[in-house]
Parts: sequence; structure tokens; C-alpha cells
Amino acid sequence: MSDPRLGDWLRDAPLATDTRVALVGFPSDEGVRRNGGRPGAAQAPAEIRAALARMTPDARRPAPFVGLLERTADVGDVEVTGDLEADQARLGERVGGLLARGVVPIVLGGGHETAYGHFLGYVRAGRPVRALNWDAHADVRPPADGRGHSGSPFRQLLDHDSGLCRGYTVAGLLPWRVAADHAAIAEASGGVVWADDLTAERADALVASLDGPTLASFDLDAVDAARGVSAPGVGGLSTAVWLRAAEVCGRSAHVQSVDVVELNPAHDTDGRTVVLAALTVWHVLRGLAARTPPA
Repeated sequence: MSDPRLGDWLRDAPLATDTRVALVGFPSDEGVRRNGGRPGAAQAPAEIRAALARMTPDARRPAPFVGLLERTADVGDVEVTGDLEADQARLGERVGGLLARGVVPIVLGGGHETAYGHFLGYVRAGRPVRALNWDAHADVRPPADGRGHSGSPFRQLLDHDSGLCRGYTVAGLLPWRVAADHAAIAEASGGVVWADDLTAERADALVASLDGPTLASFDLDAVDAARGVSAPGVGGLSTAVWLRAAEVCGRSAHVQSVDVVELNPAHDTDGRTVVLAALTVWHVLRGLAARTPPA
């Protein structure tokens, strides 16, 4: 192919015995609604796939990227009914099955309620995991009336009666978007890196410090002035730092799964945030392509 696109590999790409990576969609924004955010994130998985399909393999080092694409599957979307807890359980079943096969799941959210369903995959697989969240918010609010939402996933991980969440770190917090008590919960659970301290070098060091299985979650509202998100803001991370974080997570053997969340195509007036979400996945893939494959 003289002008290959990722869609040439990812369309109709089923699981196989040698699959290393699998995309799975979670088209839910019920948690965003419960948290008072702007609905629309349910449209995100389809838009991310469409933008990703138009991208090319890494033009500077195409061979490793293509080699990974040849072992990447797309297992489609989890069925979403609006019953958030049941939907999250189904996502957990899908993620747990992929983990059991030694596959790295890349979950395309959805609101940040995606992260709790993502974690339930580790519960299903009986595996301890740490969570690393790239986000402007701590997302450790308590459930409302016993029901989780897009602002509660990491509180739910930490409080889960399985005890399988072994720690929580959040990088990219904005001091005007997080309560001091919520930042303190994250600090006590694993650590906080504030947005104005998060350079590319600090992102490298943070990922290099990982010492066990890790779930990485990328909330697009951490990026400065991203329009097409559930909770837009300003003063966040540069695109360069954000994409560097995605790539180093892809490179790290400790990172066993990834999600990309809070894209809201309904408010993405020029399509840039959709491209940013897809490019985040692209950089995770490029990082994965640089990993030493398992024997």
C-alpha cells in the first residue's frame, strides 16, 4: 500500500491467538448526566474510531507500528442500556476477558464512569492494579445516593471491597477545579502532580516510577482549552505533554490497559478534540509498538 491508513488494519479486525492489543468502545454518558455535565460522550467511540482510521502508521518508523497493527483487534462496543451499573459490569467482563488472554485493552469512552467499568475487568480477572489518571479533576467524589457517576470512579476503585486497587495517582490537576479534600485523598493514595508542574520530563519520570500493574486513564479535559469535552476549561496541559504521557504509558510494560474518556463530539465544533482523542490512542499504539513483545 502506497498510502496506508490505520483503518486498513483495524476495520473488521477480530481477536486472534496472537492479538496483543484490542480496542473496545464504551458509549456511555449516563455518569456525566448524573454528575451534571454536558451529555454527548456516548457518541465518542464511533468518532474516535473514524478519526483513527484516517491516520497513517508512524511515517518515521512504520515497520514496528505496522507490526503492532497486524496484532491489534477491535472487539466493538459494549452494549449500553442506560443502567450504568449493569453497563459497567459488562465492560468489566470484556476487559477481564482481554486481560486473561494477555491482551492490552484500549477502552474508548464514554464519560469517566468508563474508568470504573475498566477497573472491574481487573476484579473479574482477580488482579491487583494501580490507577494512574491524567486529568484536571481528581474524580474521587463520593457516589450520589449510592450511585456512581463520572466524578466518582477513583473513589469507587479505592473503596472497592475486593481491595484490588493498590493505589491511585493523578497528574494534571488544576487547583481551581479540585477541592482540597479531594486532592488530599489522591495524595494519600499514591500522589498528585499539579498541571503547572507536569512537564514532559516529569511525565517520563512518573511513568518510569511505576512498579507494578497499572491502569492508565486519559481524561481529555486535562488538555488546555479542549472544546469538545464534557467539562471544558482553560489553563490545562499542552498537547505536547499530553501526547508524551500517552506514548510513555504505551511504552511501559507496567501499563496493562488504557482508557481515553470525556470526548464530547456534540460540542466539538471544528473536530479538533476528536482528532486529539484519536491521536492519544495513536501515541499509545506507537508506545506499544516500541515495547519488547512478550516471548
